[in-house]
Amino acid sequence: MLNKIWFFMIIASVVIAVFTGRIDFVSNAVTDGAKSAVELSIGMMGMMGLWSGIIKIAEKAGIIKSITAKIKPILFWIFPDEKNNNEAIEAAAMNISANFLGIGNAATPLGLKTMRALKKDGSHIATNSMVLFVVMNTASIQLVPTTMIALRSAAGSASPTAIIPAVWCTSVFSFICAFTAEKLLEKRK
Repeated sequence: MLNKIWFFMIIASVVIAVFTGRIDFVSNAVTDGAKSAVELSIGMMGMMGLWSGIIKIAEKAGIIKSITAKIKPILFWIFPDEKNNNEAIEAAAMNISANFLGIGNAATPLGLKTMRALKKDGSHIATNSMVLFVVMNTASIQLVPTTMIALRSAAGSASPTAIIPAVWCTSVFSFICAFTAEKLLEKRK
């Protein structure tokens, strides 16, 4: 559906530009946009490489395992239906740890592993635990928002890490709101 909307907007822009005699503006915008996209991508690759390296060092130093060990008891409390599902809790703890440290690339496969472990045999209906995990994963709290730092750096920000306190506040608030909403709505049938 979104592809159709984008296609319609592009065609409409070209048609309107032809009828108003401004096709040169459209061609300039396309060229400038492509150039900016390439510059941003190259800048982001460098920053993502730096942060991925730092996070890999943290992983090798055992920081992620330490965070995972501290999160697991909390997850057994949050997911009471999964108290006998150690595989799901372990994968969820590692996913949350990876998200917390800003390692989105590592968090995605762990999230998929968690969802497979939470799935009830043969059912195509999401369980309360699955919905809660998706909510927690989507509204995850991040200690180091690597993607935003990389984007701000690539865009030429003088202080790309200045957003960290704002990210902490908004991610904690969104997590609390999402978690509360899920817990309230899961009681409804």
